[in-house]
Amino acid sequence: MSKTDLVVDALNELVAALDRRVRHVERLGETRIAGDATALREQAVNRIHELSGTRAARDSQEAERSAGVMTDDGGPLRTAD
Repeated sequence: MSKTDLVVDALNELVAALDRRVRHVERLGETRIAGDATALREQAVNRIHELSGTRAARDSQEAERSAGVMTDDGGPLRTAD
């Protein structure tokens, strides 16, 4: 595995961890923490794009899930046969 691959893997892990983060609205400073986490995620995704030259797999999965939400059954969009 190349050094770039290792960095991209680490950044993907960071993005996944930030996506799993649960907000604790009862905590003082949570708004700032959530904003910082969002900004860090965006920077990590941008860096992944720069290093790999492609969209992150996670972004592709998010796009597929978003498309699924738009259907009646929550599944992927179907094309007319």
